[in-house]
Amino acid sequence: MTTEDLVRAERSQFIKSKAAEIGFDFCGISKAEFLEEEAPRLENWLNRNNHGAMSYMANHFDKRLDPRKLVEGAECVISVLLNYYPSERLPEGADDLKLSKYAYGKDYHFVLKEKLQLLLEAIQEEIGEVNGRIFVDSAPVMDKVWAAKSGLGWVGRHSNLLNRDMGSFFFIGEIICDLKLAYDGAIKDYCGTCTRCIDACPTDAITEPYVVDGSKCISYYTIELKDAIPEDVKGKFNNWIFGCDICQDVCPWNRFSQPTKIPEFSLSQELGAFKKNDWEEITEEIFRELFRRSPLKRTKYDGLKRNIDFLKPLQ
Repeated sequence: MTTEDLVRAERSQFIKSKAAEIGFDFCGISKAEFLEEEAPRLENWLNRNNHGAMSYMANHFDKRLDPRKLVEGAECVISVLLNYYPSERLPEGADDLKLSKYAYGKDYHFVLKEKLQLLLEAIQEEIGEVNGRIFVDSAPVMDKVWAAKSGLGWVGRHSNLLNRDMGSFFFIGEIICDLKLAYDGAIKDYCGTCTRCIDACPTDAITEPYVVDGSKCISYYTIELKDAIPEDVKGKFNNWIFGCDICQDVCPWNRFSQPTKIPEFSLSQELGAFKKNDWEEITEEIFRELFRRSPLKRTKYDGLKRNIDFLKPLQ
């Protein structure tokens, strides 16, 4: 091992140790380079209009595939995972309205960015001047791809990142910077012949293994879509009013999910007390107060009311 290799290895170990100390569950490092294999996949996905009304997905095609266009002199992508699986879940009976578990607590953008900022500052303090940027859904970065290249898991048939130790209930963030480090390698795919996620999707959004038509996903309809929800999917939402966890809930790897250690992601007392009639009668004032630092604010009050009304049977 050369002196340079030794320095890279020591710096990488420092970063991973510091990430664990800050509270991240996993940290991996990959070389910042053009995503050659992803380019045709992304192009085909966009050409099939799988992004629906998410026009931003078609923007900055070159930057989405090459992190060096986002950070000058970029050499590495440091990927981190932060578990959000709740210790206490909302009831999901036949009459209960459902929220994706990532929306139980505080908006993850705030939590993840704060922790990534601590990590970047620790790197700069330990190593010196480092040109780096933090990313949490804040730019065209293919976070699941980079996490997989960093050995943190593999992209499953439902298109979520899967980790053998803790499943898929993770937030993903990155630091793209100009450090030359020791890089991790990708791991193999452990989905095997399992098709539970594909079979369970009520809107057939997983059109083939590893390909999700975003414009058919319940999460898309309840969060991204700003227009009226198409009538042809009425009766298929299984009472989801914000997001959907079906493909993750049925995944065998999520039997290894463990409760998050991050208190901000826990089910809030106010939200835990909500019943179906509370959702149906919610006012804009209560919505703004209860969800001002929640992921639910993204759908806005009118969007949430639209989602709830869409579940009502036709008269």
